[in-house]
Amino acid sequence: MSGLLALLDDVAAIAKIAAASADDVIGQAAKAGAKAAGAVIDDAAVTPKYVAGFSPAREIPIVWRIAKGSIKNKLIFLLPAGLVLNEFLPGIITPLLMLGGAYLCFEGAEKIYHIFKPHHHDADEPEGFVADPLHLEEQKVSGAIKTDFILSAEIMTIALAEIPESTIWMEAATLAVVAIGITVLVYGSVALLVKADDFGLMLTRRGRLSLTRAIGHGIVKAMPGFMKLLMTVGTAAMLWVGGSIVLHGMDVLGFGQIYGIIHDIAHNVAHSVQVAQGFLTWVVTASLDGLFGLALGMLLIPVTSKVILPVWRLVRGKSAAKSH
Repeated sequence: MSGLLALLDDVAAIAKIAAASADDVIGQAAKAGAKAAGAVIDDAAVTPKYVAGFSPAREIPIVWRIAKGSIKNKLIFLLPAGLVLNEFLPGIITPLLMLGGAYLCFEGAEKIYHIFKPHHHDADEPEGFVADPLHLEEQKVSGAIKTDFILSAEIMTIALAEIPESTIWMEAATLAVVAIGITVLVYGSVALLVKADDFGLMLTRRGRLSLTRAIGHGIVKAMPGFMKLLMTVGTAAMLWVGGSIVLHGMDVLGFGQIYGIIHDIAHNVAHSVQVAQGFLTWVVTASLDGLFGLALGMLLIPVTSKVILPVWRLVRGKSAAKSH
């Protein structure tokens, strides 16, 4: 009997340890995922454009295909790569974070730039050209998964940098929770967004009460504006998060002058008032980080268009010529 009780005590102790470990994983995943807010919001804001123009019946299947590709990106490719780099080349994490932050700044600045100077993507297609729907869907899904890979790499790198030093298994479990949780959050939100207007239209047409029809009509009218607002928030978040990542990385590498100036300004502004000092510090810091991100992104636009893209096309052209 005493042996059985001892065994039960051991099982209970192991269960407590397992429960504590699970709590640690979930807690660390929540904190790490929160740091990737800019990339997450941008992911949710960007993805709906990939289902635009398709029939309502294909919207959810397309979102599901992209979500599966996103999980594959995170769990099969990015998670092992992140753990290997963190284990054997930990010094490379900060430069990779800065590279990802610079990409976010570039993306955010490019969106603002194209508001004032619209870019036409259909120059290579003849007038009146109509793509085969199946081929177009394959192209859209493939493009969305490639875009997701870049954003997912940023999310996973940010998350990895925020995980406290622990065993490789704890880090792997935390990253897996981040990967699955963020994918469900992003693509669940996208599915709701792309079907919201259909839901509103259904209420408008089939609602038995005038209030129900009015709600449906309101949803239909509100969705275009809401999507624009989401894109605006996503752009602002990219610039803020991208700018803060680059500035923090510069500080870690010993170039923290701008980082220090921003924090001094935020501290002085917050202490000039007597209320909500913590919130005001965050607002000023995030705003200045975002302005830095916008400036950096604007500088990267000509560098990308005049240097990086031509070199990339040249390399791709040579590779294609060799394969033939």
